[in-house]
Amino acid sequence: MSEYNFIQIEKKWQRFWEENQIFKPADKSEKPKYYALDMFPYPSGAGLHVGHPLGYIASDIVSRYKRLKGFNVLHPMGFDAFGLPAEQYAIQTGQHPAITTEQNIERYVEQLKNIGFSFDWDREIRTSDPSYYKWTQWIFMQLFNSYYNYSTDKAAPIQELVKEFEQNGNIKVNAACDDDTPVFSADAWQNMDEQEQAEILLKYRLTYVAEAVVNWCPAMGTVLANDEVVGGVSERGGYPVERKKMRQWMMRITAYAERLLQGLEQIDWPEPVKEMQRNWIGKSVGAELDFAIEGDGHIKVFTTRIDTIFGASFVVLAPEHELVEQITTGEQRQQVEAYVQVAKNRSERERMTDVKTVSGVFTGAYAINPISEERVPIWIADYVLAGYGTGAVMAVPGHDSRDYTFAKHFNLPIREVVAGGNLEEEAYAAKEGKIINSGFLNGLEVKDAIKAGIAKAEELGVGKGRVQYRMRDAVFSRQRYWGEPVPVYFKDGIPLLIKEEELPLELPKIDAYLPTETGEPPLGRAVDWKYEDQYEYELSTMPGWAGSSWYWYRYMDPKNDEAFADKDIVSYWRNVDLYIGGSEHATGHLLYSRFWNKFMYDLDLVVEQEPFKKLINQGMIQGRSNFVYRIKDSNKYVSYGLKGQYETTPLHVDVNIVENDVLDLEAFKNWRPENAAAEFILEDGNYIVGVEIEKMSKSKYNVVNPDDIVERQGADTLRMYEMFLGPLEQFKPWNTNGMDGVHKFLKKFWRLFHDNEGNFSVSYDAPAAAELKSLHKTIKKVEEDIERFSFNTSVSTFMICVNELTQLKTNKRAILEPLTVILSPYAPHIAEEIWEKLGNQESISYANFPQWKEEYLVENSFEYPVSVNGKTRAKMTFALDAPREEMEKAVVNDEQVNKFFEGKTPKKIIIVPNKIINVVV
Repeated sequence: MSEYNFIQIEKKWQRFWEENQIFKPADKSEKPKYYALDMFPYPSGAGLHVGHPLGYIASDIVSRYKRLKGFNVLHPMGFDAFGLPAEQYAIQTGQHPAITTEQNIERYVEQLKNIGFSFDWDREIRTSDPSYYKWTQWIFMQLFNSYYNYSTDKAAPIQELVKEFEQNGNIKVNAACDDDTPVFSADAWQNMDEQEQAEILLKYRLTYVAEAVVNWCPAMGTVLANDEVVGGVSERGGYPVERKKMRQWMMRITAYAERLLQGLEQIDWPEPVKEMQRNWIGKSVGAELDFAIEGDGHIKVFTTRIDTIFGASFVVLAPEHELVEQITTGEQRQQVEAYVQVAKNRSERERMTDVKTVSGVFTGAYAINPISEERVPIWIADYVLAGYGTGAVMAVPGHDSRDYTFAKHFNLPIREVVAGGNLEEEAYAAKEGKIINSGFLNGLEVKDAIKAGIAKAEELGVGKGRVQYRMRDAVFSRQRYWGEPVPVYFKDGIPLLIKEEELPLELPKIDAYLPTETGEPPLGRAVDWKYEDQYEYELSTMPGWAGSSWYWYRYMDPKNDEAFADKDIVSYWRNVDLYIGGSEHATGHLLYSRFWNKFMYDLDLVVEQEPFKKLINQGMIQGRSNFVYRIKDSNKYVSYGLKGQYETTPLHVDVNIVENDVLDLEAFKNWRPENAAAEFILEDGNYIVGVEIEKMSKSKYNVVNPDDIVERQGADTLRMYEMFLGPLEQFKPWNTNGMDGVHKFLKKFWRLFHDNEGNFSVSYDAPAAAELKSLHKTIKKVEEDIERFSFNTSVSTFMICVNELTQLKTNKRAILEPLTVILSPYAPHIAEEIWEKLGNQESISYANFPQWKEEYLVENSFEYPVSVNGKTRAKMTFALDAPREEMEKAVVNDEQVNKFFEGKTPKKIIIVPNKIINVVV
């Protein structure tokens, strides 16, 4: 084969890798381990576009590099196969979601294999496979059977708690539980019936059933996660969403809040992602206070600034707060109910980020400030969220911007509290000139004033010091069909687990994928689906994040029927060394995964507290949209450079019928029926399209299919070009035109191994110093680049090296063989082919990454710019130790230089070592 036939080469080696399981790691090995993982893809019907493989290519380069460095590498792939799109399609067509999912996965696998990833496909997993979700259900059961013991700071079996209740009640128990958990004695516990005991235990279990405020979408008949709601409607379909209290399964992630916070210090993750998690967890140290309600009851508020208590001029409740209905007076009820109705349909995200809208309603009720004993009005406003803190705030408009804006809008009192500390940076009341004394706190620094305030509240019995977290327990129910069934049945309203040996509890067949006529989830349609033929199963399914919260462990031991993974194998692989995926999962998947991992660690099922040691968020590859310009009221299109002469409408055009910004006119006419009779006004014989950088999407016709690139120029070209576009973490525009340079580079590399007649020809001659220098600086740079995940600069380095070796007419095996090895992580197909041609029997995947040697990188010469009367005229290279007299003689005799002497004899030759030579004539 004389020409670089990439199609033939790539298919050949992809077959070879698969048939010989080249990338299958040992379950245990004397080699050091390396675990590289990409975030679980969801297999959508659209398949991959060129933006999707970016992170996969990066992790594949690292995986291939680590193999060359002697590591036992685990680099798997699988699919997060439960999802709303497949269910929505099932609702529309009646086709079972499993069929759609299977078709989509087949397409993804085909595309991924075409790009030449070094995945161990034998380990492929799918969350929708019962053999996989059996273990998701099993982990749920362990959570149900566990509680969080704050004294030991870890999860423990619920039976330990039961024994404590039997002996001492819960008086000495220091555990995570619901706020309304009653205190009881051992006798009281013994006197409870089965249902009462079960309800108490639910207040401690790490997964439990409770009333929760959720995003309910009536049109879809399901609860949506916060990130599935945008602007008060569902992200998919645009259906109205309302906030509603519903009975849901919950995960007590709040028990792990402090450990999740502290664990961030132990992992190498992007700081913005860590900060998002810190903010989501939202640790605050402060005080919980009781504001007594006039008449009856009290409101609990949490504040980090009890030192400003004398400036609290009103109390604000979240519209969903349970006390709103109880305390609202008759005069205010109509207004309050109308406001609550509007507020509940705004998402929490909207309410948190909307700082411009000021809205609220007075309830008509009053509370008593527990320290100053002042009577203050109680309002409701949607800037307070039921899910955060206690769902109530003491409003101190003198020291809080939103309280200040609210008070100004509704003409409520604004006062600045002077506690002796410097509060100017946050004080708003100073603008009003309304300053009050802060009583016993006066003269204290803020820190000391806070301590004194907490002590006073505890002395008066109206409050206590408390650490508060913004994070709430996670909703773990979805009223959908296409998800993991919850392995629970109900007996007299008590949730009970099925037996472990009965796992997996598989999805039953149903006649339609919609809620029942009585409003039950789709599983309510299952006929004769009861536990032991009499007890109702849980009809909700698990959320999408369930199966992805532990999947990296299943890759370690994917065929195990006896356990989610063998402990010895887990002890070898431990956790993921490199995890690549999007930052949009910061407070979803990445947080839940850390939670489940810590829980599994507590039960001694795994050996590391953190699942992912290093995280990289790859940037987005943006689309390069093209536009044509239709002249108003015509079917005539004018080229970009002439459009200013006409009144035109810009229209997106399919980027696949554009090359180098020139429109294929015949392809355009065939693209759509209405284009068949199109006319064109050209410039210089071509129709030039407009260009704009946008997100890749089908609606913009700017989606580039990797299959087309692979077919035209090869997978190795695609892989190298995606890395060449720019730093992995940055957003960058796609430009198919730029691929030519990479493809030409691969052809140039191929030609290094072939003579002018196209025959494979390498020499065994000893390499020259210039060849060794070019090779070893490349080895050094590529190694350093991969180690710091800087892939784009390696591609440039390869190009420079091949250009240098081409100029040197290098065909020496001692140079080209190691160059092939270091190129193989980036362009594995061409590297395998050359490696075989060099006579090697084993795959290049298990070659040794060459070592660069400093001795070949030491500079022994310098290229001087040579100036004549201050103007650079030439460049000349001299040895670093060249005698000055020889250098002067060489400069004077050089034709490029002395022609500028104009027949004169140089007056002076100035040589600045390793800088410049200047001839004065």
